[in-house]
Amino acid sequence: MSRQVSRDTSPELAVRRLLHASGQRYRLHRPVPGHPRRTIDIAFPGLKIAVFLDGCFWHGCPEHATQPKANAQWWRVKLDRNIARDAETSKSLTEAGWTVLRFWEHEDPADVAARIAEVTRERRSSAPSRH
Repeated sequence: MSRQVSRDTSPELAVRRLLHASGQRYRLHRPVPGHPRRTIDIAFPGLKIAVFLDGCFWHGCPEHATQPKANAQWWRVKLDRNIARDAETSKSLTEAGWTVLRFWEHEDPADVAARIAEVTRERRSSAPSRH
């Protein structure tokens, strides 16, 4: 497991390239408020938008998740804990006023980037003016 890439995955890099090319500016791997060991994959702190790009295996994708046969009980507990942690993180951020966007690694990066851009536009247009 220590060899598993946890950040800067191919899907994450593809989405980030598209966001940057479209003029979006963001922060990477920001700590989740109240949970210092957890990080937001792509954060728009001023707009309070948190983006997570979840791996199908590690986060329990309903389409692509697999169940290891070796040491099955241990893996089931581990993966269930990951899913519960994701839910807790989303809830914590939402309660703190953040918009949480979660995407699966298999989703088309262009679609993901378009959805993120849409939410940032909506958030900017509804934000009070700073004048």
